[in-house]
Amino acid sequence: MRELSVNLDHIATLREARKESFPDPVQAAVLAELGGADGITVHLRQDRRHIKERDLRLLRQTIKTELNLEMAATEEMRDIALDIKPDVVSLVPESPEEVTTQGGLDLVSNLSKVMPIAQVLKKAGIEVSVFIEAERPQIEAALKLGADRIEINTDLYSKDIEHREEILRGIGASAEFATREGLIVHAGHGIDYKNIIPLLKISEITGFSIGFSIIARAVFIGLREAVVEMKRIMEIYS
Repeated sequence: MRELSVNLDHIATLREARKESFPDPVQAAVLAELGGADGITVHLRQDRRHIKERDLRLLRQTIKTELNLEMAATEEMRDIALDIKPDVVSLVPESPEEVTTQGGLDLVSNLSKVMPIAQVLKKAGIEVSVFIEAERPQIEAALKLGADRIEINTDLYSKDIEHREEILRGIGASAEFATREGLIVHAGHGIDYKNIIPLLKISEITGFSIGFSIIARAVFIGLREAVVEMKRIMEIYS
C-alpha cells in the first residue's frame, strides 16, 4: 500500500492571510489522519510565511503518524530539527521570492554544503530525504549524501501535458535506479486526483506528498456543510 503524506502548508497560508488563530494546521492534521493520512508534511520556511515553530512543536506532540519537516539546509533549520525531532527531514531548495518550491535541490552542486547538515540529522536518528529532479546524477549525489529516501519532483510532469509520457518514463527509470541502489522513493509537487494515476503504476514509488490539491478539494466538499452549520446557528439563536 502506498503512503500518503498530506502537506498542510496551505492551511497555514489561509490563516496568515488574515493573521488569525485559525484555521489551525494542527487541527487539520488530526482530520487528515482520521481520513487515513500516513503522514503529515509541513515546510518551515526561513521567512515563516505560513508554518511557524509553534505549529511544528504542536504537531510533534499531537499527530500519531509520520512528521515530515521540509526545510532548507541551513544551520538555523538544522538546530530547529534537532530540537523538535521530526521523523523525517526533507531537504529542499528555497528562495524568498518563490510562491512554492521551484525545482529540486541541486545536490550535485551543493553536496559539500548539504553534507554536514545531513550527517548531523542522521546521527540524531532523523531520517533524511532530499527533494530532487528525476536525474541520475542527482540520485547518485543523494547516495553519496547518505540519504534514506528521495522525493522526486513531479512539477514538470504535472504541468507539461504535451511531454507527460516522456517525463513519466524518466521518472520511472529514475525510481527504478534509486530503488535498486537502496533508496526509498517518494514523489511530490503538483500531484492531483487525476495525474496521480499514471504515477501509481510505477511500483518503485512507495509514497506521495500531496498538499494543494487536497486542500483545494476540501474547500468544495466541505463548503456546503460549513454554510449549513452557520445557517443552523442563525436560525436557532435568532
